[in-house]
Amino acid sequence: MKKILVLSGVVAALATGAFAADGATIYKKCVACHGPKAEKVFNNKVPALNTLAKDDVVAAIKGYKTGANKYGMGAMMKPIANPLSDDDINTVADYIQTLK
Repeated sequence: MKKILVLSGVVAALATGAFAADGATIYKKCVACHGPKAEKVFNNKVPALNTLAKDDVVAAIKGYKTGANKYGMGAMMKPIANPLSDDDINTVADYIQTLK
């Protein structure tokens, strides 16, 4: 019985996002191209992320999940964006706002 209770607690925590990564952890995948403070302009196409509004960051990442967006870097970013849930996207977008 104890095993069932523990297992159901873990499942509930996973379902509610209790083990979701924080924005800083997610952003570690972005540092090489966008800089530790989200300050780098990438490939003369993507503005510094720390200059964008949260909604713009969210829209860009969601666009990358489909393989396209207004910055033309969809193919490069799709494998990075695809595993992110909507909660992850919002979390990393919130984190980027703290880097301004």
